[in-house]
Amino acid sequence: MLTVAYDGTDYHGWQYQDNTKTIEGELNKGLTDLLKEPIEVIGASRTDAGVHALCNVAVFDTDAGIPAEKFSYALNQMLPSDIKVRASKEVPLTFHPRKTDTVKTYEYRIDCEKFPNPIKQRFAYFTYTPLNEERMRQGAAYLIGEHDFKSFCSVNTTSLTTVRTIYDIQIERNDADIAIQVTGNGFLYNMVRIIAGTLMEVGRGKYPPDRIGQMLAQKDRTAAGPTAPACGLILKELHFPQLESEESKQPIESA
Repeated sequence: MLTVAYDGTDYHGWQYQDNTKTIEGELNKGLTDLLKEPIEVIGASRTDAGVHALCNVAVFDTDAGIPAEKFSYALNQMLPSDIKVRASKEVPLTFHPRKTDTVKTYEYRIDCEKFPNPIKQRFAYFTYTPLNEERMRQGAAYLIGEHDFKSFCSVNTTSLTTVRTIYDIQIERNDADIAIQVTGNGFLYNMVRIIAGTLMEVGRGKYPPDRIGQMLAQKDRTAAGPTAPACGLILKELHFPQLESEESKQPIESA
């Protein structure tokens, strides 16, 4: 299992596509070149074009004799500078990162300075309009819990159900920046970006905070706000409770 960080600006998302740069494509190429055998990874979160990650997870099978913890060092020599493996370890053969309980935290970053800051432009969305973060917090409260998020996902979603659970939403201001952190058991196509775009509209005063509850009830994409640009979105934390529980029970080997 690889824990992968990347700047997604110059990539067409995670999922492999022919003749297009993707994160999955670069990992497959790097591992295939390293191991001299065809490798195709399975990712935990198929992030959109332009979206970033600190901790996405990819798994693959190999009979190579390289110790699992050494893959991160070896593979990083084969990857471009904007994709790096932060950790690698062996996991059970039965582990599939999209078929187990997951807790994900995405963060959407907003640059609220007077003028755009070029240092932030790859990793934050700039807005001239002042945002009231307290109104945004009030609106976000309606999203917490298990709901049908049909209003907050792309009409192109292929998911069998649009019901998801959001455990927590934190909205924090740090000087001229605002960060929206959304933690849940999984997210629909464009869901976090639509949540961010809608909460920004609440912060600007376009919608009252309680309109969020009405948007959920309508189950109609046109009821919610715009999809925020991809540049501000980062996959920040990713946990697999069952896997972590099993690992914590393993005996510690003596020196």
